[in-house]
Amino acid sequence: MKKHKLAKVRFRPYVINTNEKSNWLRAAALGSNDGIISIAGLVIGVAGATQSKTAILTAGIAGIIAGAISLGAGEYVSVSTQRDMEQALLAREKVDLKNHPKEEFDDLVSAYEQDGLEPKIAKIVAAELTKVNAFATHADVDLHIDPNNLTNPWSSVFASSTSFAIGALIPLVVIMLSVDKYTIPVTFISVVIALTITGIISAKVSGANILKSTIRVVTGGALAMIITYAIGSLFNVVV
Repeated sequence: MKKHKLAKVRFRPYVINTNEKSNWLRAAALGSNDGIISIAGLVIGVAGATQSKTAILTAGIAGIIAGAISLGAGEYVSVSTQRDMEQALLAREKVDLKNHPKEEFDDLVSAYEQDGLEPKIAKIVAAELTKVNAFATHADVDLHIDPNNLTNPWSSVFASSTSFAIGALIPLVVIMLSVDKYTIPVTFISVVIALTITGIISAKVSGANILKSTIRVVTGGALAMIITYAIGSLFNVVV
């Protein structure tokens, strides 16, 4: 008999939902990348126009605040929509359990059979779990949702905004501390190194190909800095 792949989860009345953790990690990884690239492009663009550290610092701080708020708001809307969808699916599941208990039970048995349990064992498992908590069991099997641990938009908001600000500080601090003569190359190299690290982390979190993902992130960041510096140079200002 094929091993039941969800046996460790389904024999408990409440399941472990990894959506919250994955959303938090995704938001943090993307937020740091966005922060590094956005503010690196901004401060290097300003540096291309003027050598004034005051102007660069002002633009960098304004960019960090605006970017963190904007990203957090976007995450809140996105994750709230996901939570609303989860709640709608759970509400529908409650109605189905109330109006069609036999059909829902048969579906549960069929699901366990498809996972590798023998018909008799599948029926016993379905019956026992239904006694403990029918709703949580069906939410797990049918929807892969833990009704007691829905997606929390605020954790994603905090993760994305905080990671954006932390990532954004890297190019801002580097460009402020570097000597004028080496400001651009030092900042460029520092950002490339930072993006390489965050690119690797992002790839591991999402399960993507590490090399391709990292090259894509680093290339995007490098292009952003080159383009914004070129544009800033067109408006060279002496302060």
